[in-house]
Amino acid sequence: MRGYIGKLPKDVVGLLKICADAAEGLGFRAYVVGGFVRDLILGVRNLDVDIAIEGGGIAFADELSKKLGGEAVRHKHFGTATVVSKDGFKIDIATARKESYHAPAQLPTVKPGLIEDDLKRRDFTINAMAIDISRSGFGRLLDLFDCREDLKTGKIRVLHDRSFIDDPTRIMRAVRFEQRYDFRIEPRTETLLREAAELKMLDIVQKHRVRDELMLMLKEDEPIRCIKRLNNIYGFSFLHPGLKLDNNIFGLLKDVGGVITWFRKRFPSKRPLDTWLMYLMALLDRLSVPAVNVVCGHFAFRRGETKRIISCKKDVNSVIGFLKKKGLRPYLIYKKLEPLTYEVILLAYVKSGSKAVKQRVVDFLSSYNETRISVSGEDIRAIGLSPGPRFKKMLEEILFAKIDGRIKTRKDELDYLRRKGKAKNR
Repeated sequence: MRGYIGKLPKDVVGLLKICADAAEGLGFRAYVVGGFVRDLILGVRNLDVDIAIEGGGIAFADELSKKLGGEAVRHKHFGTATVVSKDGFKIDIATARKESYHAPAQLPTVKPGLIEDDLKRRDFTINAMAIDISRSGFGRLLDLFDCREDLKTGKIRVLHDRSFIDDPTRIMRAVRFEQRYDFRIEPRTETLLREAAELKMLDIVQKHRVRDELMLMLKEDEPIRCIKRLNNIYGFSFLHPGLKLDNNIFGLLKDVGGVITWFRKRFPSKRPLDTWLMYLMALLDRLSVPAVNVVCGHFAFRRGETKRIISCKKDVNSVIGFLKKKGLRPYLIYKKLEPLTYEVILLAYVKSGSKAVKQRVVDFLSSYNETRISVSGEDIRAIGLSPGPRFKKMLEEILFAKIDGRIKTRKDELDYLRRKGKAKNR
């Protein structure tokens, strides 16, 4: 088997051969492209398969979905599609295309093209390689820009001088790839990047595109490195004019990273954290609630995301203030924290600077949050009470008593029910 394809798992190779058959039947040529090829050469696991088709991407997706017994989701306006096989494997498909930019920071005009055109339009050389998976050239690597040498020497290099002007979000991607792989933006590319920064190009690009790139950056394994580098090159005024990062903010970011690591190790069975949200809230920590609302609207965060962001901003200080009170019984801590997300609770933990607050959060996560009772509505019926709103109230009272340690066993729970039932029937 030729070249890098031989490094792939057998099932993925088999899938690519099915793609080759689908392309052959239509008279098209097919190539795997982008990050899949980059990571294959680097030896990094990446099964996000992107395929470029010389021909019609939609027609290829329809043919491939038939062969795989899967489904194709088509985006005809963009000439793209996603095919999901019957066992859940996802393949993103696009028609090979050429692009031209008629104004800075605007979306390009797109026309069908050859694979060479498709590679020329890419952001950086490390993402501008393809592997032919057509029958006649299966496994052949296309490297038109000495990309493998840049991978070998750890360089982030643009393909042309207007790259950051045409698409300013590449500023954020350059930083993200540089920090992810421990590469360096090469001197000419960094000069072009800083020139785009001087022109404030991120301030004029479509905001939803900046939002998406920011979220990807904050989802990296080491987002603080990305934040520091971007702050050095550009700053974060593109998010809000009043947003300036200082040592206190970087200290908060570091603490957020620490509590995320702690939570994952201490509570591996709990719901995974949306870590990007916690890092974002640390970034926006100095802004007021109205200012954060403006940021959410300006960058078109989705409704659910906005709700959670504003909840974090509003609720964290309230949680800290509450948990600092003296003499709080466990059930009161439970009532306060149970409706909140782990992200809010952990941000309160980080920002409180209080041992008492931190201990109460630990108690909640390790004990109160896990408390369950064994009695049910059937047990309440068994003592002669009719169904109604009182059911929920009685079960809640038992739960609170158990959290407080006043009830421990099922027998205790049933005894509690009987006492309440007698009181009710008097």
